[in-house]
Amino acid sequence: MNGDEGIVTMSNLRPVEIKAFVPAKDYELSKRFYRDIGFKMASDGGGVAYFHWEHVSFLLMDSPTEGSAACLNMHLLVEDVDAWYARVQESGIVSKYGVEVTAIAQQPWRMRDFGLIDPSGVEWRIAQNTD
Repeated sequence: MNGDEGIVTMSNLRPVEIKAFVPAKDYELSKRFYRDIGFKMASDGGGVAYFHWEHVSFLLMDSPTEGSAACLNMHLLVEDVDAWYARVQESGIVSKYGVEVTAIAQQPWRMRDFGLIDPSGVEWRIAQNTD
């Protein structure tokens, strides 16, 4: 044996993208929620919907199992957190879906952010870098 057995040579390990599967207890409700915020639904089939906003994306997964959503936190880094906060407020999702949105706060890790809890309990932190 020359020591090379079992070694796989990969010539191209460049990643293309990474997406999270975001669980939805009520799949139809969650699809409406994300569209109301402004995400575009590019596809929907087999209990998975592909959502994007420009070059960021995630997969919404029909997951009626209790508790799976509470274990997930998403972080969305944006250029203007104030514009996003205004967008969320103007969308009417707080009253329409009964979700929680926190105030914008300066964080010690040099970001301003706010929290948004989706209808399934997934927490989103929407943040902007600061100097």
